[in-house]
Amino acid sequence: MLYWFFVKGLGPIAHHRLSPAVSGLNNVPREGGAIIAANHLAVIDDALIPITCPRMVHFMGKAEYFEGKGLKGKFKKWWFTSVGVFPVDRSGGSKSLGALEHAREIIEDGHLFGIHIEGTRSPDGRLYKGHTGAARLALETGCPIVPTAIIGSDKLQPIGTSIPKKGKTKVLYGKPIEVAKKPANEITHDDLRSLTDRVSVAIQKMSGQEFVNEYAQKVKAELKAQQAAEEAEK
Repeated sequence: MLYWFFVKGLGPIAHHRLSPAVSGLNNVPREGGAIIAANHLAVIDDALIPITCPRMVHFMGKAEYFEGKGLKGKFKKWWFTSVGVFPVDRSGGSKSLGALEHAREIIEDGHLFGIHIEGTRSPDGRLYKGHTGAARLALETGCPIVPTAIIGSDKLQPIGTSIPKKGKTKVLYGKPIEVAKKPANEITHDDLRSLTDRVSVAIQKMSGQEFVNEYAQKVKAELKAQQAAEEAEK
């Protein structure tokens, strides 16, 4: 795995361009499994956490990154695999269970697992309702969740841009939320929603974002439909 090669080799370049101010590193457990649960503003968020966290963080990546054809497709699959990213089918339901099972193995093996609890990038900089996958993993494994707030990345890399501008960002690692392990068949929807909301509140307090009690995917779909309707009327 080339994770540390990229972090140490390309990290200084990313630090110079993104200038991340970091706080709360003492909140990241020095050993043992844990979940780094962050907000999601831009693609570069998945670089900001690795270059600021003292331990390797494993992430999920959308399955399309691993399914490309030809040399480009093979290179993307190799790249993401090398830096600790594994595929997830974001359509949800049973198709996402394999990825969650792999994430659980990572945690139980004593590693850090990173996840953006909104499930996708915020369409407008606000913090959206969190999905319950991280809460389920924490309850099933008994690992702590470290709420993590990323600030400013959307200003350097607005939606639709590939290369981020030079500027300043922040990564704030919050106080871990300790979670007691619970048998999978005893975990209720209320358990999942309550823990997820605790994480969202902790992130919001650090990031200062306005909170929206809707899933970002739903809002994005509505915006896309509205844009399509406006185009049809022209």
